[in-house]
Amino acid sequence: MTENAPGFEKARLLHAMIRVRDLERSIDFYTRLLGMSLLRRKDYPSGEFTLAFLGYGDEAEGTVIELTHNWGREQPYALGEGFGHFAVGIPDVHAACERLGKEGVKIPRPPGPMKHGGSMIAFIEDPDGYRIELIQRS
Repeated sequence: MTENAPGFEKARLLHAMIRVRDLERSIDFYTRLLGMSLLRRKDYPSGEFTLAFLGYGDEAEGTVIELTHNWGREQPYALGEGFGHFAVGIPDVHAACERLGKEGVKIPRPPGPMKHGGSMIAFIEDPDGYRIELIQRS
């Protein structure tokens, strides 16, 4: 870890998210064909989407894949919109965004609870516009 990034001392990459049209087919691919385990799955009826997390080990120890299934999607995703974001767990989302904002980093989604329930999150953008989700972890 670098000492010139306060707030990221215990940071680690948590997950990468991709959007999928057929969740069951995707879960089958990653589990049966690639040997991953389905670690958790949750429906968000108010947002009309399902999240499924898959990986080769416990989420507390390693990086996983988040499959996002938006209900009612019939058209395949173009590769450019199929990628969602990277996620990084940090101890204080508010402090990190305050510092990053002072450095001119775009913060399209300021710190706050996840809209449909869950963690304290924020989204920032890298210089190319790729989104990175910051998730508050203790």
